[in-house]
Amino acid sequence: MTTLFISDLHLEESRPDITDAFLAFLRSTAQGAAELYILGDFFEAWIGDDERTPLQEQVAAALKDLNESGTDIFLMHGNRDFLIGEDFCTRAGATLLEDPTVIDLHGTPTLLMHGDSLCTADLEYQKFRTNMRNPQWQQMILARPLEDRQQMARQLREISMAKNQGKAETIMDVTPEEVVRELEHHGVQRMIHGHTHRPAVHSLHANGADAKRMVLGDWDQNVWWIEAEPGQEPALKKAPLG
Repeated sequence: MTTLFISDLHLEESRPDITDAFLAFLRSTAQGAAELYILGDFFEAWIGDDERTPLQEQVAAALKDLNESGTDIFLMHGNRDFLIGEDFCTRAGATLLEDPTVIDLHGTPTLLMHGDSLCTADLEYQKFRTNMRNPQWQQMILARPLEDRQQMARQLREISMAKNQGKAETIMDVTPEEVVRELEHHGVQRMIHGHTHRPAVHSLHANGADAKRMVLGDWDQNVWWIEAEPGQEPALKKAPLG
């Protein structure tokens, strides 16, 4: 009854080492797991399910194999791949999750998020996020030719990198008060998210009791995952990427 959580792989053609690590993870750690949750930024960029690059097809096929072996797979949008749709999920044997979503993790209600909505101090990004998650805007973008969307993705990535270089680290991390607000809004004591690339387990107070926030790491230098077994506290784990 193992449940696994991963996030922020940022899969792309220029990093075959990350793809290889992910495929190895599916063949080893994920084999026999009951569920695998992918909490956003699975891909570095996603411009529509109609792109279907060799990398995307390879990853979809590997996930489908895992699903057909008995593992339920759940996928949440991140800030890089919020245009992933039902077509890709069908090919990958995955179920698309809303952000946020509360699950019953072996008897404990657990709030799952990508994590970017928690960074409320970054007002500029939050405005951008609201626009990007607007269904009408997404339909308008997806209606554009594939080449136009590819160019737009490159431009957005360049703009994002340039702006992030000038931002204070505290602005790009979660706002503690927003974490508590989300826990109390959903009435839970445990949260799992990614996005910040700051893997850690944080203890805090919410709903008048002790609470925990577990943060997944990105797959730049290490493979990060959370492993949950019945009757045990979930554990944040890592292994060298290579």
